[in-house]
Amino acid sequence: MASVDYGDVQGLVRFGYGRMKEACFYLLVVENPDAARAWLSSAPVTSAVAVQPPPERALQVALTWEGLLKLGLPSSAGEGFSAEFISGMAGEESRSRRLGDAGPSAPAGWRWGGPGKVPHLLVMLYANPGGLEGWKHAIKTDTWATAFREMAYLPTSDLDGVEPFGFVDGISQPTVDWHGEPRAKDDDLEYSNLAALGEFLLGYQNEYGKYTVRPLVAEAEDPQRLLPAAEGDAGRRDLARNGTYLVFRQLAQDVRGFWQFLDAQASGRPEERRRLAEAMVGRTMAGEPLVPVSDRRIAGVDSEDRRNRFTYGADSTGIRCPVGAHIRRANPRNADFPAGTTGFWSRLLRIGGFGRKDFRDDLVSSVRFHRILRRGREYGPGLSPEDSVRPGRPDDGERGLHFICVNANIGRQFEFVQNAWMMGTTFAGLSDESDPLLGNRAPIAGDTFSMPQENGAPRWITGMPQFVAVRGGAYFFLPSLAALRYVAALGQ
Repeated sequence: MASVDYGDVQGLVRFGYGRMKEACFYLLVVENPDAARAWLSSAPVTSAVAVQPPPERALQVALTWEGLLKLGLPSSAGEGFSAEFISGMAGEESRSRRLGDAGPSAPAGWRWGGPGKVPHLLVMLYANPGGLEGWKHAIKTDTWATAFREMAYLPTSDLDGVEPFGFVDGISQPTVDWHGEPRAKDDDLEYSNLAALGEFLLGYQNEYGKYTVRPLVAEAEDPQRLLPAAEGDAGRRDLARNGTYLVFRQLAQDVRGFWQFLDAQASGRPEERRRLAEAMVGRTMAGEPLVPVSDRRIAGVDSEDRRNRFTYGADSTGIRCPVGAHIRRANPRNADFPAGTTGFWSRLLRIGGFGRKDFRDDLVSSVRFHRILRRGREYGPGLSPEDSVRPGRPDDGERGLHFICVNANIGRQFEFVQNAWMMGTTFAGLSDESDPLLGNRAPIAGDTFSMPQENGAPRWITGMPQFVAVRGGAYFFLPSLAALRYVAALGQ
């Protein structure tokens, strides 16, 4: 694999900027394309180069398809962009239905991203504590005021690594193979957390050993030669190399409703209320999985990574971690071929469905083709389970998650996970259940959650309300720095 030019990659892909505790997001509409391109040409976008000491602040820029066209991108470049990106998150009724965006989450009621409300640019600001306000003033130049109209300003909160429902967050992330190293098996787990760089960055091989389709432009459309030459396509320039797609969804979480519902199910017993919540999530509130982790010690694996060293192989029926639990849906931790599956005939038998330990093995696609890198941030004030169920507490505003992820293939990665695993009512052989946290409770989605028991019939929790509603969303292209310079020069 060719070495990565980190200086051409926006830093969010590599670093996530989690240590920068302050952040905010601007959703912008281009009012003056010339001024917008001028602002882009001078914007201090932070790259993925590792420096010491680390930067105290960062700026990232992403664009929708409408934004690229507004800034003058040739429409012919659309041939290489994904259909999902061009159509948009709310561009088709069928897509909204597949994503679960119905009822309270329907795009018609979104604050931004719905019909007639698609932004052109997403500007993301990150800073160390105390630095965000000054950073906001620094980037909002006179040119900014001329170039853009602010559709929405989205602040964030620092809940100290805990998402609004109260669970430790950000634990399970794929390990990106930045160097294309051979995948030697170094532990006792069938499931590998290592993912090919091309799953998250365009212009590199993905898990299929292929290059994801990407937008190219004719050499005549890049007279300044700002873009790299397209490998294997003479006479074309690569607009996408070192770029990726960014999915942004503003998710409002009904924290009070979540804990009050579970409190009623637990007849007011705090320990039982917590146990039910942890069963729905699949981890304890402190982040420990409900299934045992591997006890093998691996050099370089710290205590936090240890919480990812497990599979569901010994819990196929979901006694410890219910099959429909949130983390089990988000990452089934399965492999194409379990350990010991070697040779042509052995693999052929596995593909044919023979030799499986459990019938669910044939019902869930291999997770390595559907990983995403999460880069989200919480917003709104924190609220503990105890305060949520305490009567008489006044409403203190909306809280939730700015869900952000990067992936090279929106359809195969984000949309597959959201549709088949999160919203899918038949995930892993279940019926009439969607994700207990994110699920839409429309009639076709179901409002139940099953908890298998060691002895006897499963426990069914029924009549669950909807705990998360979408307030906005869009698909963005997160360009390389070279591609940003190209877009900034389109008016010349």
